[in-house]
Parts: sequence; C-alpha cells; structure tokens
Amino acid sequence: MNVQKILTPHILQAIDQLFGVSIDKIEFQATRRDFEGDCTVVIFPLLKVIKGNPMDIGNKIGNYLVANVADVAKFNVVSGFLNLVISDAYYVNFFNEIKENTSFGFVETATNAKAVMVEYSSPNTNKPLHLGHIRNNLLGYSVAEIIKASGKKVYKTQIINDRGIHICKSMLAWQKSGKGETPENTGLKGDKLVGNYYVAFDKQYKAEISELMAQGQTEDEAKKNAPIILEAQQMLLDWEAGKPEVMELWKTMNQWVYDGFESTYKNLGVNFDSYYYESNTYLLGKEVVQFGLEKGIFEKDPDGSVWIDLTTDGLDRKIVLRSDGTAVYMTQDIGTAIQRVKDFPDVGGMVYTVGNEQDYHFKVLFLILKKLGFDWAENLYHLSYGMVELPSGKMKSREGTVVDADDLMAEMTETAAKISQELGKLEGYSEEEKQKLYTIIGLGALKYFMLKVDPKKSMLFNPEESVDFAGNTGPFIQYTYARIQSILRKADFSYSESVALQTLHPKEKELLKLLETYPEIIQNAAQQHSPALVANYTYELVKEYNSFYQSVPILPEQDLDLKKFRVQLSQKVGETIKSAFSLLGIEVPERM
Repeated sequence: MNVQKILTPHILQAIDQLFGVSIDKIEFQATRRDFEGDCTVVIFPLLKVIKGNPMDIGNKIGNYLVANVADVAKFNVVSGFLNLVISDAYYVNFFNEIKENTSFGFVETATNAKAVMVEYSSPNTNKPLHLGHIRNNLLGYSVAEIIKASGKKVYKTQIINDRGIHICKSMLAWQKSGKGETPENTGLKGDKLVGNYYVAFDKQYKAEISELMAQGQTEDEAKKNAPIILEAQQMLLDWEAGKPEVMELWKTMNQWVYDGFESTYKNLGVNFDSYYYESNTYLLGKEVVQFGLEKGIFEKDPDGSVWIDLTTDGLDRKIVLRSDGTAVYMTQDIGTAIQRVKDFPDVGGMVYTVGNEQDYHFKVLFLILKKLGFDWAENLYHLSYGMVELPSGKMKSREGTVVDADDLMAEMTETAAKISQELGKLEGYSEEEKQKLYTIIGLGALKYFMLKVDPKKSMLFNPEESVDFAGNTGPFIQYTYARIQSILRKADFSYSESVALQTLHPKEKELLKLLETYPEIIQNAAQQHSPALVANYTYELVKEYNSFYQSVPILPEQDLDLKKFRVQLSQKVGETIKSAFSLLGIEVPERM
C-alpha cells in the first residue's frame, strides 16, 4: 500500500471532524521540487464543500495529520497546496517490506479472472517484416506483458493475411521467373525470397502498363488490361476454386515466409500463443450476417447486399456482405472475434494493435459487435499507433526500398558494436560475449526508443541517437544496471539482513519514493495500454539512482549499517530496472 492510500482515510476523517463535511476522494500530486514535501494534497477541490481560505483549510488539515498520523512528520502550505513531509521511518519500513519481494510491482493473476487477448504483428505473406511491423510487434508484446503484470491472464495472437491478390502476385512472378529458387538453394530467408518476387511482379506490371499506354490506352485501362494482372486475378480465382497445383504452390511459398517470420520474431524477442490465418477466417462471419438480419441489426438492399446503418451513432452505413455473397474485411473481423472467444472461452476482452489509419474500421467493428449483443464487446480496445519514419523519409514496399526488420536489427547491433569499441570498456570479454553484448545493447536501444514514445504519436526513429550511452536511451539505462551489478560483485560482506535506519539521506528518500510508485505505474500503463509510462518511469528511476551514486558513498561508507542499506537499495533499484525492462521485452547485461 502506498503513502497516498494510507493517508486518504486520515484526511477524510480530518475533513469530517474539522469541517463536518463528508467527501469521496482526495486529489494528490507529486510535490514540486522547489518545495519541501513528499506528497501534496490539492486543497482547491475542497472549496466546493468547505467555505474558507485555502491557506487556513490546509493548515488545519496539516496540524491534524501531524498530531494524529505517525507517518506525517511536518507540513507546509503554499497557496492551495498542502505539502506533507513523510517520516523517514515510513520509507525505511516500506523498503524492508519489499526488498525480498522479487516480483515487486506485479499482481498475481486471480484464478477466475477473465483473460485479455492481444493481437499484434498480423503481416501479409508476400514480403518480409519492416520497420512499421517492428513498432507494432514491440507495442503489442509489451502491452501484453504489462497487462499480465497488472494481474490479468493474457493470450498473444495474430491473424496472418495469407490470401488475396497480393499473394498471387508473388506466386505468379516466381512461376514465371523463379527457375526453381528456394530458400535452401539460394541461402535467402524465405520471406525475403518471396518479397523479391513481389517486387519483380511490380516491375513487370509497370513495364506492361507503359507499353499499353504507348499503344494508346489510358493509364486506368492499361492497369486493368496488363496481361500479368489478368493472370494474377485468374490465379486468385483458381485458388478460391481449390485448384491443386495453385494450392500446392501457395502452401509452399507461404511456408517459406512463415519460417522467415519465425526467425525475425525470435531475434526480436516476441512470441505468440495462437495463430489465425485469413484463409481459414475469411468465410467466418457470414452466418453472423444472417443472425443480424433476423434481429433487424442489418438490412438487405434491393441488389442483395447487406448493410448496417450506423448514422444515428455518428458513423455511416457500412456494407457487411456484397451483392454476390462475398464477405468484406469487416465481416471477417466480426467472425474472427467471435471465433476467438469460442476457442478461448475465458477471453473477456481484446486489444487490437493496428496502425491509426484503421481507427474508423475499429470504431465500426466494436459498435457492430456490441449491437450483436456480445458482453465481451464492451472490453475491446484498438491500440492505435502512429507511423514510424526514418530521418531519410517514409518507407515504400512495392519498389523494394522498404526498411527491412532484419536489416535494421543487424544495423543496430553493428552500431552498438562500433560505439562500445570506441568507449573501450570490453577488456576480458571473449568474442562470443562481445557479440551477445552488442545484440543486447543494439536491440535494447531499438526497443526502448520505439516504446518510450506515446503509441498514438507518429515518430522519427534515429538509429544513431537511440544507441547513445547518455540521455533517455536504452543503453544509458542498461549501463546503470550493469554499474549496480558491479557494486554487488564488489560488496565482499553480508548485506542480506534488514537495517533499521533512523534517518535517510535526501537522495535515499527520493529513490524510495520512486520505487514506491512502481506498482501504480504498471497498473496505469495497463489501463492506458502505454509502454511509454514504464519506459519513462525507468529513465526517471535511473536518473535518480545516478544522482544518488554521485552524492553518497556506497562501498567506501564507513558505517556498516549505512553501507549495507545502500547496497540493498542499489540491488532493489537494479531488480526494478530489470523488471521494468522485461515488460518492454528488453534484456539487461550483467556487465558493460
């Protein structure tokens, strides 16, 4: 229990006894650095029910707390803010309660708790994963880990877009010019090989369009009449009809891609509990349309197409079934959501990690599912995120100039190696240890830089800046963790038993105040679906620790009790850094 929760009943009691008024809640905020205090009660909201001067009200409550609550040592009132100084004894007791708790901040999952399913990645099978997928995967994975730490059961899933014209384009290009190329005989990752043929298709398509336009066709006509696009459309029809040789090639090339994806996921450090494939789900939802028609939720137009009218909800009319009876994306998504709850009956909510260009789609999807009467539809969340750009500009995929996920991870590791070698702190490392360290630093830099930004914001990813060993970066935090491990290795005395200090150094107290907020940070990050809260908390903790490290002696301290306490405090800060970084999917090195 944190200090605010302990103080709240006492403050409510004070207001009742001093002013004869009952209120529901107290507004707290962190005390400003230029005032003395550890937490601040905001007096202004009380003026709605208590007549008087904010200074007088604050002074009366402050005097009551000092007289009646052992944890409140003193107070001061500035304008309408009551700044409370909490006793050192409170923080020493708090620390002794948590120091042995290796899962501090995490809440155990209740056995009967409803699960949350988090969807992320959800790629197409015609090209490798790129920079945008990295942000998607890191966000989805981290939000899943944070929700789990907040006390909920979590399933991680993805839906793979494994059918459609874009897949047929890669298949057709391989058929025409592949000459039997495979990942095995080329040494290429399967997703890269298939992606090359997607680019090859586009090249050929553009050449054919130019040729037809030279013969007098308009651009639109040429796009429709180019022989290669007609062949791709025929291949899609053959796939839908289940033509054996097309199905065989489709399965083979998709498997190449899945093997490639799996390798990227492993390197990125993300995982999944289940996979859904669009080829299995694209027919789902059709029976729901019938149910919706019977209930009067959907309506049929004269041409046989089925719609839902959401104009009274501030949206528009949305088609859910074409006149030829084929499903649209919305129908698939309705069917897939329902199927997931059938597959995992304990699911009570879902999080969809999808870019902000799909904001409207998810508003409509969630509203339709609510209107269909599913109780879990009240707990659906679109984890919408902004575009990622590099300093060189936006990414494109068809021309083959995409920022490839594997290449970016390799580049990050190389950048980390270059900077580490320049800093020259790797004496005594074997080559294998160096490579492992470069990967931990490089990927830590990439993940932290991506996750410290509010998901809703678009971001500019600068590889060089992200690997800086100073400032709000992954390597700066990793370096502080390694520094703490070095202190623990050098501590040649037993420091496990609790120490009952009477007074704290201001730097010790500041660190303890930050540690106390960690459980609340996890809960807030889970509610807001924002890894940025965890990332920036970790940076604040590390900054505070470095200030403590510079200000007070740790191992050179002469007083044994004080020395033990400072080593214990360092250890707990290290554990919390490691714990917070695990929620972001980031490893920490024991030495750097």
